[in-house]
Amino acid sequence: MSDASSKVSPQASPKAPAIILVASQMPENIGAAARVMANFGLSDLRLVNPQRGWPQERAWASASGADWPLNAARVFDSVADAIADLKLVYATTARPRELRLPVHTPREAAAHLSQASREGQGVGLVFGGERAGLETSDIALCQAVVTVPIDPLFRSLNLAQAVAINAYEWRLTVLDAPPANFREGDPPADRAAMMGLFEHLERELETAGFFHPPEKTPAMIHNLRSALSRAHFTDQEVRTLRGVVTALSRGRGKVLEKLARKAGKEGE
Repeated sequence: MSDASSKVSPQASPKAPAIILVASQMPENIGAAARVMANFGLSDLRLVNPQRGWPQERAWASASGADWPLNAARVFDSVADAIADLKLVYATTARPRELRLPVHTPREAAAHLSQASREGQGVGLVFGGERAGLETSDIALCQAVVTVPIDPLFRSLNLAQAVAINAYEWRLTVLDAPPANFREGDPPADRAAMMGLFEHLERELETAGFFHPPEKTPAMIHNLRSALSRAHFTDQEVRTLRGVVTALSRGRGKVLEKLARKAGKEGE
């Protein structure tokens, strides 16, 4: 690994998207991704369960001197943890058939991410492993999908190429940035707040017997998370919805208590 741990990119922006690499198999691919990140002014690299562990010397060798994304790279156990502090996150993958999410080209996605970034929101792009790509459960945590319009005759695109295309489109939005426009209203909640809402709702639905038959539970959860992610709820809206879920669960409990008391009286 390089000794230049204090080296930073002269072009890096604190508002540039985080690049989240999920289950990457080859350290060389992580290094190549870091290299193109540095080319286009990105430095926030997050690794989710790299398959050969971390750190790996070969990543630094493949980065060809672009050490700062690797030196500062953070490792997470899950996609949910890696994106918890971000407010707008897109998954880079082929069009998912299981989920109803907006699908953007890298150029469209870069425009959306750039606007959100200018409003002070943390943004990110999630990339899957070299062979399997992203799991449906990980895509369901994102608000939209980014798909590169490659020729169907040859769909093979390596990890660093995918990062490079998206990083390049982001860089264009920085160079051609219009005057800052501020979105009216509050920014969306971060992914940690949304995960809290997801898990709260799913626990109560499980208690109520909503997930039936059991084998369809994962698909039902993915669809619920995907639908809620599309809404771009604010922090206040998330708190309100969690209050609604709590009120409904308490109301159900009171009804059950009344029924139990009634049954007890009738049995006397």
